[in-house]
Amino acid sequence: MTHPVQTALDRMGVSQPVSAVSIGNDWQPGLSGEHAVHSPIDGSKIADLKFATTAQVDEAAIAATEAFKAWRVIPGAVRGEFVRQFGEQLRTHKENLATLVSWEAGKITQESLGEVQEMIDICGFAVGLSRQLYGRTMASERPGHRLTEQWHPLGPVGVISAFNFPVAVWAWNAALAWVCGDPIIWKPSEKTPLTAIACQALVQNTLAELPEVPPAISCLVVGGADVGEQLAASPAVPLISATGSVPMGRAVAQTVAGRLGRSLLELGGNNGMIVTPSADFELAIRSITFSAVGTCGQRCTTLRRLIVHESIADKLRDRLLEVYTRLPIGDPTTDGTLMGPLIDERSAQAMDAALATAKDQGGIVHLGVRVTEGVPVGGSYVQAALVEIGHDAPILKQETFAPILYLIRYRDLEEAIAIHNNVPQGLASAILTSDVREAELFCSPAGSDCGIVNVNIGTSGAEIGGAFGGEKETGGGRESGSDAWKQYMRRATNTVNYSDHLPLAQGIQFNV
Repeated sequence: MTHPVQTALDRMGVSQPVSAVSIGNDWQPGLSGEHAVHSPIDGSKIADLKFATTAQVDEAAIAATEAFKAWRVIPGAVRGEFVRQFGEQLRTHKENLATLVSWEAGKITQESLGEVQEMIDICGFAVGLSRQLYGRTMASERPGHRLTEQWHPLGPVGVISAFNFPVAVWAWNAALAWVCGDPIIWKPSEKTPLTAIACQALVQNTLAELPEVPPAISCLVVGGADVGEQLAASPAVPLISATGSVPMGRAVAQTVAGRLGRSLLELGGNNGMIVTPSADFELAIRSITFSAVGTCGQRCTTLRRLIVHESIADKLRDRLLEVYTRLPIGDPTTDGTLMGPLIDERSAQAMDAALATAKDQGGIVHLGVRVTEGVPVGGSYVQAALVEIGHDAPILKQETFAPILYLIRYRDLEEAIAIHNNVPQGLASAILTSDVREAELFCSPAGSDCGIVNVNIGTSGAEIGGAFGGEKETGGGRESGSDAWKQYMRRATNTVNYSDHLPLAQGIQFNV
């Protein structure tokens, strides 16, 4: 029987054996060490490939730089047509790509389909954007002068992505960068290379229909940390978009800053939610559960800190434990499963260690044990954990990429907001309340200090229309919607003198 991964790859036109490097239409084997790809579902090996070398990163950067010279002067609407046709490839192969996401990242089928739909959505957004890369006109203080602002393509963009959203985050960057006139060089997570290889194959299908598009606007380099470091260090790549841990992001930022390049960082989340006494209780249960256990607690927007008013904390705890106890855990490709595996055993060990630390710091740990019955052998399956803990426990300041939810009690909203903001990270936040004053306070300058601030929904599940990103150690970057496109372009301020005179700004007299 053919493995589902093999079937999906075949349907998307991925040649075997898979190659780690693609410069436009040109597939190349990596020239570094052998790497085995294992599925988190059952630990089975689903592919072998050789990693790219740093020299191959440089080769991709050179090719992307050459492609940029042609791509930047192609009209934005034509660039948008390329993205539109790529979006059609995604529609055609939505189920196939989702299959790869489930087998490589361990996501349940519904979440994998949702991730590919997010790619389709950002392509649609980018197509519209391709005709709306607006500048502006300002009033000049000098007669006979026109003062304007234009946005121009920036250059090759390096994208370093993480395993938990193996394709969507790349698409956020790629779709916008392409319509803005920039080539993409993608270094995916070494844990999820097949999804990236499949995406590049779909790009190649699109290129085949558009011969006027320079193929090297899309390059792929699969490799380890050295490949990411080389990409970040390349002076040929003016922007590096990196998603991952805070230590990784800090290293990337320092490298890019050392050459005075730009970095767009999406790092740790450690997200919080405040539940007030007036909250809709059933809505709270549903939003908390999805936010806390979706993707087995491995989203950057996963809910990790639940700050609950003391008058309802016990009731909410008991109901959550009842829901947690009956959550279907197992093979993410099976209908009805709501929690798949952690990405690997190392993540499971990190969860065990965090729960032990929380207990040492006075926490009461509920559930959170390993699951070995009714699940595929070889995967790292766990129960979601709920931990009652004091607001000053040091463990609250660190993020563990696992389904651990810390329950903290509060007395008044001012205290709750202070607890919420008292962490180094600042990605997503939420308040559940029926009081408009509480909601507006949370959204105000005196409220949440995060980049995403929600009311009566959870912390997970952002739409592509809004800018996605956070503050503090989350990195400050913004991707996807709103005006995030401006990060992929350079701004030029133009002063045009259409008069016969030469008045100087600020009324300066300089007669010669």
